[in-house]
This record gives sequence, structure tokens and C-alpha cells, in this order.
Amino acid sequence: MGLWDFFRQKKGIENTPVKTEPIVENDLAVGQEVPAYIETDAKNYELVSVIAAAIMAGEQTDSQFVVKKILERNPEAQLVSVIAASIAAGEQADSQMIVKKIIKK
Repeated sequence: MGLWDFFRQKKGIENTPVKTEPIVENDLAVGQEVPAYIETDAKNYELVSVIAAAIMAGEQTDSQFVVKKILERNPEAQLVSVIAASIAAGEQADSQMIVKKIIKK
């Protein structure tokens, strides 16, 4: 029981569910989000796991690592973010932009 339920019971107000529809702000909310990283090919797993484990182990030869998932940058998302950041930066060479989400219609 929440705080407001406590007050409703005291006043005798009935708890009736209210049906609400989701609010769509604009047409962009209808699209599908482009992931920043995608799964890589199975042929790259062995090489990447050996390199990552060697880097993590360093001088400690008795350590063990398990690589569970290997992802690579999505080339589509990378291209779109570079173009969008370049347009937004304009002629200000010292500006920095961060693209947090890309939505495809």
C-alpha cells in the first residue's frame, strides 16, 4: 500500500483503474533504434579472444580469462554519427559532439 492509497482509504475514494494511451511526441519515436555495436563473425572470435586475454594477463602467466561476447562497431551507426556530428559542429573545429541514440524510420 502506497502513501496515496492510505489517504484514499480514509476519504472513501474508490480505486478505479484509468486507461491511458502512450503519448507519441513526434514521428521519430515510431522508428527503430540502430544499435551502436553488433555481434561479430564467428571467424574473428579466436583471434580477438587470444589478443584480449594476452593484454589482460600482462605479466601474470597463471591467470585465466573467459571471453563471453565479442561485439564490433556498427558501420551504419558510425557513419551516421560522424555525419551528424560534422553537420552540427559546422565550422567550429574545436567542438565535440556525442551521438547518444540513432533512430531509423
